[in-house]
Amino acid sequence: MQHGKYRFIVGFLAAPLALYAVFVIWPFIQAIYYSFTDWTGLSPDFKMVGFANYQRMFEDEIFWKSLQHSVLFVVLLPLVTLSLALFFAFMINVGGRARKSAAVTGVRGSGFYKIAYFFPQVLSISIVALLFQFAYNPRNGAINSALAAIGLDGFQPSWLGDPDYALWAIMAVLVWSTVGFFVVLFSAGMASIPRDFYEAALLDGANRFTTFFRITLPLLWDTVQSGWIYMGILALGAEAFAVVHIMSVGPGGPDYSTSILPLYIYQSAFRDANAAYATTIGVALLVVTLCFAAVVMRLGRRERLEY
Repeated sequence: MQHGKYRFIVGFLAAPLALYAVFVIWPFIQAIYYSFTDWTGLSPDFKMVGFANYQRMFEDEIFWKSLQHSVLFVVLLPLVTLSLALFFAFMINVGGRARKSAAVTGVRGSGFYKIAYFFPQVLSISIVALLFQFAYNPRNGAINSALAAIGLDGFQPSWLGDPDYALWAIMAVLVWSTVGFFVVLFSAGMASIPRDFYEAALLDGANRFTTFFRITLPLLWDTVQSGWIYMGILALGAEAFAVVHIMSVGPGGPDYSTSILPLYIYQSAFRDANAAYATTIGVALLVVTLCFAAVVMRLGRRERLEY
């Protein structure tokens, strides 16, 4: 069985690793290289400028605003989204009242709730952003109309046009569009936890709060950790870029109040024709993403539980 084992393994890994190196590693190396040039992206000619782009980046006020907003996204979006998803999944699977057929059940109509929560995943993120852009319209949008209907006529802000509300309004859309995916993911994980654990805990006098933190969350921790990293990458990547680019004024406004790193990279490369500076910001985004993943993996490390 050991004869030719390593040749067999290398034979299967060679092609995937080669593709990964060509389409993932090599573009990263190219981006780092171009960050030390003055390449405009419009011509093949460029020259080396050393650390000039990095010096400009550290002195760029818009970059620091974008970095602040991206860090806010990567901290709050996973926290809010996964907390809501865990709560909804717990209620769907084990949060209902005891019935004659089983001591531990989900709420009534749990199958319908799973479909309702997952529905935003069926829609393109561009469609979701456009729908909420209409909903946030200060004159005839659904949100301000609903506020007027309940007597809150005095509180009808220009959601996407107000620097104090624009970023929070966009973050709410990202939470709404992604929470359903994690509800289904966590529901699948909770369905695999033996019901005997919950029944034994309930017989010992434990309440729902205790069973969640003592049984559900520890046994689901690996899935939560993976979801946290995945959600953080969405908050730093194309998902956040698409929503901000479509919904915000400018985009990125007003007054750069919704500018994030992916959007600033796009604007630097295609609006300002400065591809070298865009790759420099891309390197900064890579560092932020790696730091986020490292922090989550380090803080989330715990003994693996099996059942």
